Amino acid sequence: MAEISFDDFMKVDIRVGRVVRAEPFPEARKPAIKMWVDFGDDLGERKTSAQVTVHYDPEALVGRQVMAVVNFPPRQIGPFMSEVLVLGFPDDHGDIVLAIPDKDVPVGGRMH
Repeated sequence: MAEISFDDFMKVDIRVGRVVRAEPFPEARKPAIKMWVDFGDDLGERKTSAQVTVHYDPEALVGRQVMAVVNFPPRQIGPFMSEVLVLGFPDDHGDIVLAIPDKDVPVGGRMH
């Protein structure tokens, strides 16, 4: 894997937000959940789609904090426009587990 500079890393804007709404996304090719995430006053609410249905139910996601890349251009996923990329890691079976702060932090905070 190629090394990147610190300046390259700083171009990726990773913020913490709180899920304010979540619902199933049956139109997606792979099982997914649509989420609306509040990133605070500066960024506001952004929406995303995530393939996290193995470990999470939509109603259980509401109120949880998540980490997301917020400076990618929007991406059309079927009939839904995803505005951020929620971050996660694959478990032993390749199913995604969300990357979350281990303590509650203010929404909109940038990862350091």
